Amino acid sequence: MASLLAKFKISVERRNIMDVLSILGIVMGVGAILLGNLLEGGELRSLVNGPALIIVFGGTFGATLLQFPPAVFFRSMAMLLWIFKPNAFDPEAQINQIVDWSYRVRKDGLLHLEDEIEHIDDPFIQKGLQLLVDGNDPITIHDILELDMSVKESRDYQAARLFEAMGGYAPTIGILGAVMGLIHVMQNLANPELLGAGIATAFVATIYGVASANLIFLPVANKLKMHVFVAAQLREMIATGISAIAKGENPKNIELKLSGYLHTRDKK
Repeated sequence: MASLLAKFKISVERRNIMDVLSILGIVMGVGAILLGNLLEGGELRSLVNGPALIIVFGGTFGATLLQFPPAVFFRSMAMLLWIFKPNAFDPEAQINQIVDWSYRVRKDGLLHLEDEIEHIDDPFIQKGLQLLVDGNDPITIHDILELDMSVKESRDYQAARLFEAMGGYAPTIGILGAVMGLIHVMQNLANPELLGAGIATAFVATIYGVASANLIFLPVANKLKMHVFVAAQLREMIATGISAIAKGENPKNIELKLSGYLHTRDKK
C-alpha cells in the first residue's frame, strides 16, 4: 500500500506543471495586436494611455467588487493561479487506488482502511473513507459526498464567473472612456493642441476594454470553468467508487465502472 501511495503521489506531481498553452495564448493574443499595429505604421507608445487605463481597468474592477461578495472575490483571485499552474489530477492513479481499497475490504474488512485515512491529503477523500469505515450504507455515503461536491462546485463556479463579469463590464466601460474622451475633444475645439489627448483617450479606451475582455477576462473565465468541471468529475468518480465498495461490488466491476470517467488521452 505504501508503494501504491508513493506511486500515486509521484504521478500527481509529474502532472502538476506549468500550463504552457495559457502563456502562449496570452503572448500570441497581445503580440498579434502589437505586431499588427506596427505593420500598419503605428507606434507602441500610441497604445499607452494612462487616463484610458485608469478608466477601463479601474471602472471594471470597481463594478466587479460591487457585484461580488468578498469571499467570492478572494476565491477567484486564488483560482487565477490555475490558469498557469492547474491542479494536478490523475484519474487513472485514483482508480487504481480505489480498486486497491476494494480488494483490501474484501480481504480484510472495512476497518483495515482506517489507517489509510491519515495518509490522505484530500479532505473529500478523507470524508468518503471515514463514512465507509464507519459502516454507512452506500446511499448515505453517496448523498453526503454529493452534497459536498455540489457546494464545492458551486463555490468555484461562482468564482470563475467573476472574470466572466469583468469581460462584460470592460468593453462597456471602454465605450464610456471613449465618450469621455470625445467630450474632452468637443470642449477643446478652440485649442487644437489639446485635441490629441482627448482623441487618444477615446480610441485607446475602447481598445483596452475590448481587448482585455476578449483576450484575458473571458478566456480566463472559460478556462477556470473547465478546471472546475474536471475537478467535479474526479470527485464524482471518487464518490461512485467509494459507494461501490460500500455495496460490496466486485473490484473488477468497480474498475470497469470507473474507467468510464477517463478521457481519451495521448499515451506517452
